[in-house]
Amino acid sequence: MPAFYKTYKKEIGLTMGVLLSMACFISNPFEVTYKANQVLAIAILMIIWWIFEAIPMSMVALLPLLLFPLLNIIPLKEIAYHYADPIVFLFMGGFFIAIAIEKWNLNKRIALSIIGITGTNGNSIILGFIMATGALSLWLSNTATTMMMFPVALSVIQLVKTHNKDEKSTSNFSLSLLFSIAYASNFAVGTIIATPPNVAYVGYIKDRFGYTINFVDWLLLFMPLTLLLLLLLYWFIVKILYPNNIKHSKEATIAIKTAQKDLGSISVPEKRVLLLFAITVFLWITKDFLNKAQDYLLLDDTNISMLGALLLFLVPSGNKGRRFPERLMAWPDARHMAWDILLLIGGGIALANALETSQLIHQFGFGLADYTSNNLFIIILMVTAITVFLSEIMSNIAIVLILSPIVTTMALALNINPLFLGIPMTLSASCACMLPMGTPPNAIIFAKGHIKIEHMIVTGLFFNIICILLITVFCWFFLPKVMDFPL
Repeated sequence: MPAFYKTYKKEIGLTMGVLLSMACFISNPFEVTYKANQVLAIAILMIIWWIFEAIPMSMVALLPLLLFPLLNIIPLKEIAYHYADPIVFLFMGGFFIAIAIEKWNLNKRIALSIIGITGTNGNSIILGFIMATGALSLWLSNTATTMMMFPVALSVIQLVKTHNKDEKSTSNFSLSLLFSIAYASNFAVGTIIATPPNVAYVGYIKDRFGYTINFVDWLLLFMPLTLLLLLLLYWFIVKILYPNNIKHSKEATIAIKTAQKDLGSISVPEKRVLLLFAITVFLWITKDFLNKAQDYLLLDDTNISMLGALLLFLVPSGNKGRRFPERLMAWPDARHMAWDILLLIGGGIALANALETSQLIHQFGFGLADYTSNNLFIIILMVTAITVFLSEIMSNIAIVLILSPIVTTMALALNINPLFLGIPMTLSASCACMLPMGTPPNAIIFAKGHIKIEHMIVTGLFFNIICILLITVFCWFFLPKVMDFPL
């Protein structure tokens, strides 16, 4: 059976997707409107084809562009808009910066420095990356953090493979490291600014109730949760899922030092790429302060990302001996751009918008209220699980915007503090681990084909369950004790 499945996996996925989609459309199992049922059938088709990789995932992402206008669900101009969403250009700018870092070997220099600190033991390297990524993601967007760490991780993987010939060990190490930087970025929820869902929910509560969730209160409460998630990530990834058995090696240590010497002192192009990257990160961190301080420029994550990318094509590399100035980046370098991931993100946004405008999510949420018990633990568990798995197919910030009024209304109807449901929902929105479109970090590590979709689904399901249980228990136990909210 496994051999048959591997041989005919794509054909199985193609057939299953079409049959289940048609069955949903014909039977309308949830008794929704005709248009909503059309959207649901298309969503089922896309999800199954994505899971089975029946056709390239980027081409599946183009189905909304074909089917929604064709079936008169959404006009072509309206659906095409989502493929040029600001988040798509945020990724594009970040990918250009990552390409420049890789082009000038800056990632190799950073990778060698990290290994120089952690040593050549596989588990130590992974722990170092988890802690560094988690610490950065508390203050930068998880997208920016993963974009910065991804090319460095690829260089470390290449270095480890050079000095370890055990294919199983190096394969497990590669998977562990790539999953670690994505999930560490997702799990860093210890500050309000750590992820877009946190910011969105805090803004929603302030707009609806005039209540401000204090930055320090959030930090003190959810920093321990972040540390616990990161430690569990390390333990399960290296001890249970992908043990690598890569030990400290004197030969590898000597080789690392030799490689550092061979790189020599940092070159002018490396300095300039590093400077532009530092400026981009600085603007990401300080954009809110700068926007308040002046009225001439309106900064956001996307235009900062595109500014960093544009400067790469403008700033000379500084290499001497050329008749014409060489830039840090030239258009031929764009062949390394992950165009397929940009299409995948656009398709995910288009599908999420259709699910929202068709009222499917709202009907689903309000339908749950009829089956809700009065047990706070069960309610939190249900909200957390639903949010995590919905986030696999929708933008995490879109989930928060859609579910915030639903869970708030549910909480008020049950005479529960709205924060007891809203905060678990918000934290869970950042923890989708199973699919590339679940969170931006997932999409980034999937971009270059180092991870197969079946690896991501199995590993992601494991961590989804851990996150659901841990967030539920943590919020059920601590929120009633520390969160005061005037009903």
